[in-house]
Amino acid sequence: MSSERAEDYDYMAEDEDMAEFVDDMNEDNNERGGAEMGDDEYNVLTKVTDTSSAQARSGKDIQGIPWDRLNITRDNYRMTRLEQYKNYENIPSSGDAVDKECKQMEKGGNYYEFFHNTRLVKPTILHFQLRNLVWAASKHDVYLMSNYSVMHWSSISSNLSEILNFSGHVAPTEKHPGSILEGFMQTQISTLAVKDNLLVAGGFQGELTCKRLDKGGVSFCTRTTYDDNAITNALEIYDSPRSGIHFMASNNDCGVREYDMESFQLLNHFRFPWPVNHTSISPDRKLITVVGDHLHGLLVDSQNGKTVSSVVGHLDYSFASAWHPDGNIFATGNQDKTCRVWDARKVSTPIAVLKGNLGAVRSIRFSSDGRFMVVAEPADFVHVYDTKADYKMRQEIDFFGEISGVSLSPDDEALYIGIWDRTYASLLQYNKRHKYGYMDCYL
Repeated sequence: MSSERAEDYDYMAEDEDMAEFVDDMNEDNNERGGAEMGDDEYNVLTKVTDTSSAQARSGKDIQGIPWDRLNITRDNYRMTRLEQYKNYENIPSSGDAVDKECKQMEKGGNYYEFFHNTRLVKPTILHFQLRNLVWAASKHDVYLMSNYSVMHWSSISSNLSEILNFSGHVAPTEKHPGSILEGFMQTQISTLAVKDNLLVAGGFQGELTCKRLDKGGVSFCTRTTYDDNAITNALEIYDSPRSGIHFMASNNDCGVREYDMESFQLLNHFRFPWPVNHTSISPDRKLITVVGDHLHGLLVDSQNGKTVSSVVGHLDYSFASAWHPDGNIFATGNQDKTCRVWDARKVSTPIAVLKGNLGAVRSIRFSSDGRFMVVAEPADFVHVYDTKADYKMRQEIDFFGEISGVSLSPDDEALYIGIWDRTYASLLQYNKRHKYGYMDCYL
């Protein structure tokens, strides 16, 4: 994975966000001899409020973008974005090769419906390739990164609160072997994971910070490595059949480390020939999907780290993976703009190759019941695939802005999408659609 931060790269919509688009539109108007946009009009165009489901049904843009006051339609701006967005590739033209070979699956699914867009929440991204910074602990509780802070959003109370602030000094209040008692200063958080009452944040210099959300303070601080190339790329918290809750850290130093979340002790350290961008453990905890700065992924034994099989087919580096709850199917996401779905019992050929619209696949989530797979591009598009339709039917969620993360609630009832944009940063909430009969009100 690149060692550059988000602000060092132009492969992001931040360089062409809506605020800049409005500025450019004003300049174009002046060049054509039109009157310069007044302050009041500019403020109207860039002042954004929340959008409810009722407002969206009445025609309001879900992000509050006032298209009727802009000199371009939404459809035309969408076409411009599709033509101009630059997908980052480590292997030149990997996305172009896929465009020629793959067709997109049919749109038309309608599994999650828009519920609310919250402007109070301002998601951010540290590294342009790492987009796992939004986590739903329940249908109504979301944790996300906003600059140096881990924030909690309650959709019930509409309350935004700060959980941890990494801009200053963060140090553990508990004593555990291997913990750095002096803590860290100004930690730049590259990735995040939340499950139940546990939170783990990974830093740009290999930092790991663990917190119990039902207790004050921080439980544990450590550094996985002091190598120069030390970015924590991904984290996963999971129940272990052996002993309680564990978490796994994927790192740019080519290592994967497993920790116990009770004692915070290192249990396993597996090394690979290339930087590891993402790992996910199978539901039976026997296999780990490992993807990184290599065309091929790996399935490895969770006990000893030995390779069970190679996963061959992608044309660039991968940054996402996830397991279906059945324990046989898993998916990988790549900068070649595809999500590929595999059967662990026969990985020679993917069972589905799913092409995106704009760029790399940065995040993948399966619903807990296995019915849906959510796939996020770097910006503008999130796709929800119907697994029961063999991934051949999808819902396309379309908006404007860089995606900081996507998360399904544990009960699959809510889907949250973090949007990073200077003007239109927000948290989108979609709720699962249900078909009720007229007698359901009596149940």
